Amino acid sequence: MTQSHPRISKAVIPAAGLGTRFLPATKATPKEMLPVVDKPAIQYVVEEAVTAGLSDVLMITGRNKRPLEDHFDRNYELESALTRKGDAERLKKVQESSDLATMHYVRQGDPRGLGHAVLCAAPHVGDQPFAVLLGDDLIDPRDPLLARMVEIQEREGGSVIALMEVAPEQIHQYGCAAVEPTAEGDVVRITGLVEKPDAAEAPSNLAIIGRYVLDPAVFGILRRTEPGRGGEIQLTDALQLLAEDEKAGGPVHGVVFKGRRYDTGDRSDYLRAIVRLACEREDLGPDFKTWLRSYVTEEM
Repeated sequence: MTQSHPRISKAVIPAAGLGTRFLPATKATPKEMLPVVDKPAIQYVVEEAVTAGLSDVLMITGRNKRPLEDHFDRNYELESALTRKGDAERLKKVQESSDLATMHYVRQGDPRGLGHAVLCAAPHVGDQPFAVLLGDDLIDPRDPLLARMVEIQEREGGSVIALMEVAPEQIHQYGCAAVEPTAEGDVVRITGLVEKPDAAEAPSNLAIIGRYVLDPAVFGILRRTEPGRGGEIQLTDALQLLAEDEKAGGPVHGVVFKGRRYDTGDRSDYLRAIVRLACEREDLGPDFKTWLRSYVTEEM
């Protein structure tokens, strides 16, 4: 008989990074608030969590991140102005972000890596499994990765990590997983993890992307984890210990994602993400694609 595990309801979104790759745009604006077409990147991430059934969202923030809180709060002056103008369409868009989820915020304070950011969520999460969503990875809502991960965790327990196949020459940019197959084609058992290995030392071409569903046992391990690469507390190091010892917090599985992912953490990929999403919009796509074809033809 399949074992049932606690239902997941909480999502954690680390958002304390400085966004140095996008300077000077991020000098006074959080990188998570950079628009992807006409919504900030962070809103896509919160929408993904809510779609997967996680309506309790904790955002790990830092200095100069107040616009994140403002975006998901009510703006009565703006709503009142739009109401007076009779602009129901824009009023609905403004209210969507404040009605999405129950939002909570905690400051990381000392930016000591992703593992430390996740550890900041411990008082809020308690002893329940939870999801972690990184804002640099936007997952197309037509490819429900997080919902699949939640399904696997609730059935198998332990932790679940999102994986994606990448070219061997790119694996040094990611955490990398050593895996064993399971009876399900998109699910693997993770036996080891390496943070940003050289291509020759990588155990596979399966890269960790920014979605995790974690057992709360990870908090105890993170408290004992010494700083690793870059002097930061790496979440990958803690997950490696969980993968080595199932008794520490259950098994670690991976879901191999083959859907659409938009990387907004890199300037070139950020531009590609905007173009792709704009092309797929019913209200923007037809005219934009016509212009894009003309532009590319002229440039060629």
